[in-house]
Amino acid sequence: MYDRMDPPAFDAEATAELADWCERILTTAEDRFSAGRSIARRLGAQVEGDRVVFGFFVPELQDWSIADGDIFIELLRPEAGAELDLAVSHSEIAFERVLLPVQRCEAFAFCVASGVKAGTREVTGDFYALVWRDADHNYTRILDPLAMSVPYGAFAPAEVYDVAAMQEARTDKGYFEALKGDAPHKFTPPTSILQLHIPTATAGGTLASLTRQIQRLAERVAHGLPLEPADELFMGYDAVQPLPVEPTTVYEAGPPFWTEGAASEERVEATLTRPNTTNWGYDVVISGMATVNPVLLETARPDELVDLAAALHNFPGKPKKLILDVVFGHSDNQGLDVLSSHYFAGPNMYGQNLDYLNPYVRGILLEMQRRKVNFGADGVRVDGAQDFKWWDWAAQTLRHDDDYLAEMSGLEQEVAGTSYQPWFVFEDGRPWPDEDWELSSTYRAVIENQTHDPDVFQWGPLTFAHNTPFIYTFWLSKYWRIKEILAHGANWISGTANHDTLRRGTQVNPKLNINTRLGDTKMEILDKAYDNPAVSILTYAVFPGVPMDFLNATARASWGFIRNQDDKYGVKVVAEEAISLKWQVDSYSYSIPGNFRRLKELGFETREDLARFFEFLPALVEVTEYDLNTIAALLNAVEPPLAGPDRFTVGLLKQIACAWMDDMHEYCNVSHYLSYLDPNQTGFMRKLRDFRQSNPWLRGNFGEADQFRYLEPLDGRTVFAALRNGPEGRKVFAVCHMEGRETDEIEPLKLLPEAERGRDWRLVLRSPGIGDDYLGGPITLRDSMGLVFEAV
Repeated sequence: MYDRMDPPAFDAEATAELADWCERILTTAEDRFSAGRSIARRLGAQVEGDRVVFGFFVPELQDWSIADGDIFIELLRPEAGAELDLAVSHSEIAFERVLLPVQRCEAFAFCVASGVKAGTREVTGDFYALVWRDADHNYTRILDPLAMSVPYGAFAPAEVYDVAAMQEARTDKGYFEALKGDAPHKFTPPTSILQLHIPTATAGGTLASLTRQIQRLAERVAHGLPLEPADELFMGYDAVQPLPVEPTTVYEAGPPFWTEGAASEERVEATLTRPNTTNWGYDVVISGMATVNPVLLETARPDELVDLAAALHNFPGKPKKLILDVVFGHSDNQGLDVLSSHYFAGPNMYGQNLDYLNPYVRGILLEMQRRKVNFGADGVRVDGAQDFKWWDWAAQTLRHDDDYLAEMSGLEQEVAGTSYQPWFVFEDGRPWPDEDWELSSTYRAVIENQTHDPDVFQWGPLTFAHNTPFIYTFWLSKYWRIKEILAHGANWISGTANHDTLRRGTQVNPKLNINTRLGDTKMEILDKAYDNPAVSILTYAVFPGVPMDFLNATARASWGFIRNQDDKYGVKVVAEEAISLKWQVDSYSYSIPGNFRRLKELGFETREDLARFFEFLPALVEVTEYDLNTIAALLNAVEPPLAGPDRFTVGLLKQIACAWMDDMHEYCNVSHYLSYLDPNQTGFMRKLRDFRQSNPWLRGNFGEADQFRYLEPLDGRTVFAALRNGPEGRKVFAVCHMEGRETDEIEPLKLLPEAERGRDWRLVLRSPGIGDDYLGGPITLRDSMGLVFEAV
């Protein structure tokens, strides 16, 4: 509801003071970057008492010689009697439009106004943008990249939002206040991390839905109630890392979520659609990075991200940390439509490089990050850190911007009056994308450059994209990387199951040398490869670093590249993803009435119908060099005819591609798989994670007394044996059968170094498939089996 209030009014005196302040900063700052960082703190729309301060970086208006008198802050408020419900799917509404003058200082424009309505959890605020007027009296919008609420996405006017009120209402203030000290608190690494994708993590697919699940689990834990397998998926972790929660791309071919009809200087009519795109989170446009993707919000209120942080921080027993995944290494090409050219340094394989050398852009990007983390994150994961580059004109080469990465990890946050520095982890595979990157990457470039912070982490070599633990000889072929983990892994994220590795696994040709001992079907093989007891023993009971699991992997739910916004290349993307049908969908799964309903409506009534179409599509995409008209014509000529539409057209091919993405998005939702969970598997995995929580010393690198080897002779199998030595005489010994034939009957403790065999050892963990009556002694180990012993 909108309460009537006085119309917005321009505060000329306060605006002039702000412009004068900006001028002083530009004149007196140590350099332009220092000035840019200071000025960026005043940009966006910020509620200060009974006024709202607007600040925009608009160098393009300098480029185009736009006069100050033609630049305004535009405010949009529903007309008297109109109601705007942000949560409904469709609205037709008329806005009162108010244009307020600005005062410029070089490339910056400011306006201070009273009477502006700020949004909160309970009410919707005024929408705003900066507009400029041309000689024909046409108005062009410049949207706010630092907006804190974008109910209709990054390509529509933002909502003025009272961030201070949101922070004041948070329920985890005690968590942060307890960390307050004379110096900013420095968060240290968690013991283990659960990675998840919010739209597929719960049936509701929103931040609010995930928060409710965490709160229900907390209540059960607090009251000592029994936990079901679905509950156990979330237990044993002391950190949760959602995939990026920033606004993403919109539909390339439309329709937009904010469409305007009749407009004048006093009134604007608009058709509003609640954002409903399907995306895995990494297709960002940079604008809006400081706030939350409205697709993830049940209530259209960014408070939902604060609520999630609070639910994690207030978890009984041991608080759980929130780690935000941020993407500042590139922008999708759609970013060109919402940001000025000054933000970009040229195209790359993902879209556009960002101009980190522009001191004002650099300052704004860091300010976006600061505001986002202030939602209450304890840690930050930086996506694609190897992509932060700048062009060295003198040497005519691209160079990694390690200074910027250090600036990212050096940012100071403030929540509930407590200043702190989050824990940082970087994904950096440089020299990727060089052809030899898998061989030459050390995965330590950022760690070695940021020696000022001993807790800076990177993704480790078995956590990066191209890992396929279901192909025979994988573990022996990666043995050299395992030795690196043992020596250097203390500051690495470990584990083979994450959003990227699981996606890559579904793209592998099933005709390769697949480890069929993992399961009877391709689906079983893929599921067990990324939710494997022996691999998890290696990760949690042996390897240094911080283990991380992906919820879709531990739930044995499907996963893939999910994005339905593409128009130009959507068919090509689906052709590349088509092979995942062989790995993740069988005839029974396809036949379930709720599954793949859009594709069925298009004529692909059975899995076999779709599989035959997918045999042709990738081949035709390649041989025609992605000529959609030719592809459609050739598909129509197939004999016997393909299932699907009566006649393929370019438009129908695009519709099929979108249907595949939307159907797969629903198919990947973890809630569909919970009833199939094996309590033996989920229970074992939880016990293993609890074991790591009880033995945090395992994070350290291998010492001189630690040992790791594989059993020789190989005899057609790979079996690892590892000894770890901890403080106060603690010792852990693990045996893991990674792949291949079963062993002869072996005595696990006889695999210990001779000096350790005389100790008393107690079996503390046995993988599923080993009976509860086994306490030690001779045993035959098969693929994926493992044992963990502790010295008594």
